[in-house]
Amino acid sequence: MASISKTLRPLARVATSSSRSPALRATRRRYNVPHSRYLSTTRPYLSVTKGEPLDLTDIPPTPISHRSEIEALMADSVSKFANEVILPKVREMDETEKMDPAIVEHMFEQGLMGIEIPEEYGGAGMNFTAAIVAIEELARVDPSVSVMCDVHNTLVNTAVLKYGSEAIKKKWLPRLATDTVGSFCLSEPVSGSDAFALATKAVKTDSGYKLNGSKMWITNSMEAGFFIVFANLDPSKGYKGITAFILEKGTPGFEIAKKEKKLGIKASSTCVITFDDVEIPKENLLGEEGQGYKYAIGLLNEGRIGIAAQMTGLAWGAWENAANYCFNDRSQFGQKIGSFQSMQHQLAQAWTHLQAARALVYNAARKKEAGQDFVQDAAMAKLFASQVAGQVSGQAVEWMGGMGFVREGLAEKYWRDSKIGAIYEGTSNIQLTTIGRLLQREYTR
Repeated sequence: MASISKTLRPLARVATSSSRSPALRATRRRYNVPHSRYLSTTRPYLSVTKGEPLDLTDIPPTPISHRSEIEALMADSVSKFANEVILPKVREMDETEKMDPAIVEHMFEQGLMGIEIPEEYGGAGMNFTAAIVAIEELARVDPSVSVMCDVHNTLVNTAVLKYGSEAIKKKWLPRLATDTVGSFCLSEPVSGSDAFALATKAVKTDSGYKLNGSKMWITNSMEAGFFIVFANLDPSKGYKGITAFILEKGTPGFEIAKKEKKLGIKASSTCVITFDDVEIPKENLLGEEGQGYKYAIGLLNEGRIGIAAQMTGLAWGAWENAANYCFNDRSQFGQKIGSFQSMQHQLAQAWTHLQAARALVYNAARKKEAGQDFVQDAAMAKLFASQVAGQVSGQAVEWMGGMGFVREGLAEKYWRDSKIGAIYEGTSNIQLTTIGRLLQREYTR
């Protein structure tokens, strides 16, 4: 299968130019896509990272869920890849609780691990919503593979792009785009929702820093070779002492202490990792000392849109799996069960909730790309998408009856996988708190 990023790269390269440019018209003709102009193709990625809001006055309104040419082609390509390459291995990976190394290799080959990384560093050079589309499409088939892609793209790659020095970018972005999985190490045994009550400590040394402590619930840790670790460099300053560091797997004193056995997303590795006098060279400081808490907050706000996309993709996959069974396979009382009005009502209600969740996700992604404040939108998207994923995947098991309950199919797996959506990258209660505080700020006189 041809690399997705290489196939779409010519279109991505010209998508930021004028919609009237000869290059863009030629590329549209080559890929047989219609003329249109969308928010996500008006400005290259790096300008948005600087926090410069886009001028939206000359952009005609479009449906929130409408995809640009790049995004539509991304969706089709990732869907084909997921169904042909990932789907045959989903059940085996879930049973063995291990990501197939061949899947990881394919993800890099397809360019899905460097979607927003600029071409100069070996990435695909696409926009944020293209990454969201890929995450959603992967989750329709396997949420475990989707979250590996999500954390790597929306947290790790974004952190390096936003806060890494030029030397760090030149060293790590080509590897993160082509062969090295990244991991984001923030949570600890006593700092989950209270993310900045970190016990992991860093002290300065002549050559850099020394790290001691532990992290838990760390996604991608078995597959990763690159870790962003948050530690407190000056506990007397509280959360203002938190600093971000880059750590390579294999560094002396670094150890993966335990791999968790989980209810869902079993193929996605979640581990406890420890640091025992780990020496970190000074050039592996990410950004500035004492700014780690700001970096983490900003990154998690973006990452929550990715988790919301994962949950909408999961709900979509669960709904389709069950709907196909109801409309085409299962018959009772002389007719397909999908023809009963009561079943159609349930399918219709679930579909409506799913589309509402997707609208929240796409709106948050568009606002992020436009440089607008999207914190509340990201929180609402993650909150509602995880609720819908749990509801729809649970109903799907019931719609399929015994076939939904057995491990022969994927219905029960979608339900198990859905439970994590209300927990990681900020629990549902944390999202409600965020939304509530912002509403209070807006409406208090």
